[in-house]
Amino acid sequence: MKIKVLAIAKTEESYLKTGMDIYCSKLPHYFPFEYIECPAVKQTKNMTKEQQKEKEGEVLLSKITNTDTVVLLDECGKMFTSVGFSDFLQQQMNLSRKQLIFVIGGPYGFSQKLYNRLDYKISLSPMTFSHQMVRLIFLEQLYRAASILQNEPYHHQ
Repeated sequence: MKIKVLAIAKTEESYLKTGMDIYCSKLPHYFPFEYIECPAVKQTKNMTKEQQKEKEGEVLLSKITNTDTVVLLDECGKMFTSVGFSDFLQQQMNLSRKQLIFVIGGPYGFSQKLYNRLDYKISLSPMTFSHQMVRLIFLEQLYRAASILQNEPYHHQ
């Protein structure tokens, strides 16, 4: 199973990029992996939040096929422990999914079209993180889940 992470816009902070690069370089050891930053929507000053979400949704949906399993990272999604998330990944692998796509939206969340397309919705925390920070946090959790599945000593219980 290939895992992709899609995010809107470039990561702005160098400290986040550095951390993300570390995990993006480690993840292909466990499974085929790709991290994609989709182009930011331009001229958003004259758009409502809903219009911006619609435009971002179009960009993200253009990267998703009908056979992909889509997971939105959403504040109202299901929360997992790290071990629980690794169990979720294993279940997806057991279902012989071709491609599992995790989607990180922009600052206002997702369009209704993306909500209509999702297969799962997960939340990283009841706290709110910036859409830029979520990228690093999620990549670390993805790495942690993969290391748990391989019984490696990264995760301590």
